[in-house]
Amino acid sequence: MGGRGIVILRVFPSRTNMTPAGPLAFVGDPPFAPFRPPADEVHVSVAFTWDVEEGERLAEAWGQFYPVVKLGGPAFGSPTDEFVSGRYIQSGVTFTTRGCNNTCPWCLVWSREGRLTELVPIVPGHNVEDNNLLQASRGHLDRVFDMLRCQPQQITFAGGLDVNLIDDGVVERLKELRIRRLFVSADTLDSLGPLRAALEKLAFLSYETVRVYVLVGYGGETVDEARARLEAVWGMGRMPFAQYYRPPGTMKRAPPKEWTRLVKAWSRPAIMKAIHRERPVVGQCGTETETLQSILRQKH
Repeated sequence: MGGRGIVILRVFPSRTNMTPAGPLAFVGDPPFAPFRPPADEVHVSVAFTWDVEEGERLAEAWGQFYPVVKLGGPAFGSPTDEFVSGRYIQSGVTFTTRGCNNTCPWCLVWSREGRLTELVPIVPGHNVEDNNLLQASRGHLDRVFDMLRCQPQQITFAGGLDVNLIDDGVVERLKELRIRRLFVSADTLDSLGPLRAALEKLAFLSYETVRVYVLVGYGGETVDEARARLEAVWGMGRMPFAQYYRPPGTMKRAPPKEWTRLVKAWSRPAIMKAIHRERPVVGQCGTETETLQSILRQKH
């Protein structure tokens, strides 16, 4: 049900773990007549650029049965000045900000959504997907943490927290929450230092709770260099989650086999543990130091 009593059917090109459920949410083509509910509008929501053509096809297909069909979503750069819980993403997920003030060349957020804006009101949820929540004002952050503290479910920061912005004030607020998973990132060689400092502040969280997104393959990085950075993260006592960089327009292409093998090994906990025969030890630094020296030798 959309705002002001308008009935909106949501249509998605493919199903992910974030696709909403319910009688007004569909994946793919319209069903047969008995199963097509009455609606005022159909919104075809496309999250990924590789689904744009399928989204356009679906808009035509649903347009045969409904007079108002709108095509949009992140892949089309649709406006993001509001967030409605459960409409285009499953219930429990929330965005309290949009955009990002950073201009990282590998990221599309700042070019699509612009500089960070705070959404009002704050929509309750237990899975925070903000792209850079900690860039928000202290007042906004306090309101977000107050909301999260009241959630019956454990909290997930799936959008990730910027390691450069995790200060003592943020840590104290995090300690108030029951956290299921918290992601941080280490996308470049230079980010490893701030990552270590942030992980030291997050030492109160268990080994299973904190994961580290690691972008690999960007800017001519070799497989060996990427592996060395991943080893450095492992040496800090936390488990990395490798993500292979794919430039816009190449998402349908399979990565080279050597990158596929690397990402598979460094995104699955069981494989990482098997490679190292033990889990990383929080606070251990010897492996990290040796790995960083190896990377610097390769770079210079």
